[in-house]
Amino acid sequence: MKKLAITALSLAVLTSSGAFAQGKTRAEVYQELIEAQQNGLNYITDTSYPDVNPNFTTQVARLKQRHLAQQNASSTHSSTN
Repeated sequence: MKKLAITALSLAVLTSSGAFAQGKTRAEVYQELIEAQQNGLNYITDTSYPDVNPNFTTQVARLKQRHLAQQNASSTHSSTN
């Protein structure tokens, strides 16, 4: 009986791990991490989740403005070439 339970559990684990393998590539996950950091998501704490911690709101606003300015500068630069 124990062997049957262990076999069933092993089969369930192997089947579920196959679902995780069909996700995103490392490059996609890395890009999402960069975007999250640029949007200030690393300033979310356990006590403030899902919002940004109030102590960091000005820093996050500054980061978003800087990121937007960089995007505008790169789009302007690429359109002039």
